[in-house]
Amino acid sequence: MKFGEKFMEYLHGEQEGCLDKCAHVEYKRLKKVLKKCRSQGPPSTSCNDEQQQERDSEQNHSLSQFCHRHSCPLCDQMFFSELTREASDIAGCFSSRVRHLLHLHVARGMQRYKLRLRQCFINDQQIMVEEGRMLIEYVTMNAIAIRKILKKYDKVHCSINGKNFKSKMRSEHIELLQSPWLIELGAFYLNFDGIDGGEFSEFCSRFSCDLSATEPVMTLMLPNYTKLEYGLTCAICLEMVFNPCALSCGHLFCKLCACLAASVLVVEGLKAASSNAKCPVCREAGVYTNAVHMLELDLLVRRRCKEHWKERMVAERAETVKQTREYWDLQTKYAIGY
Repeated sequence: MKFGEKFMEYLHGEQEGCLDKCAHVEYKRLKKVLKKCRSQGPPSTSCNDEQQQERDSEQNHSLSQFCHRHSCPLCDQMFFSELTREASDIAGCFSSRVRHLLHLHVARGMQRYKLRLRQCFINDQQIMVEEGRMLIEYVTMNAIAIRKILKKYDKVHCSINGKNFKSKMRSEHIELLQSPWLIELGAFYLNFDGIDGGEFSEFCSRFSCDLSATEPVMTLMLPNYTKLEYGLTCAICLEMVFNPCALSCGHLFCKLCACLAASVLVVEGLKAASSNAKCPVCREAGVYTNAVHMLELDLLVRRRCKEHWKERMVAERAETVKQTREYWDLQTKYAIGY
């Protein structure tokens, strides 16, 4: 079965009622745009004959450079702008749904008590696991659709504009498979696997993590045999992330290390960071304000590495108390004027 047929079958499958309000890639329509461009464009702008490419690689190279410099008037007017909008909507829908799902799992206080009471009558765990499965399939299928339509664009136009668009998606933080919420969802299933005693082991077996390695890593085996690996080492302290935060650029740091890099106190939080503060890894500015606090990942580390987590907790608590005292001493001096 071709991917286009498989994607349409997915859109009209079991998730139609659950994710009907979520955006998706208009794969069929974008494919028609490229087909129309291929049929109306001049023969010299097509690269369908692979044998001809092998016989005349130099000519194709110059054509590729031409297409890279000049936009296609037949489809570029709406192709990339439409794809950007769709990818942004999909990323926003995915993050909001995952945030709501995980908030139920790590709820605290009175809300946690209400959820525990509710579980006496309704099996919320199975509902949450099923919703998470659909969200993973949702983001994976749309990510594959974007990858395939961009590959088809480059093939039709003999260009690398589709490849460059992928880089643009990463810079605008709408690369679907690089979302920190996907890491949180993976940690969610790993935490469930430990709690539930293997009731959902068939699905949870797709997720694994090695926290005892020199470089801790989480591995997610997504549908369609897509394998993703995420490093869990903080680039500042060079240890496994503790109380982790993901910046808008996607890089993971310990919360204390992120505050240090942003030149803010822990008591102030990352939202107090300057818009000029840069990520220590990619040097992108303005990535601290919308940082994601990775609660599920922190819960996973606490359960899998209890001694390490306790040691880091003691050290962070001592540093937090120290910074809090300094902060209020400074505020007092400002208040009384000396």
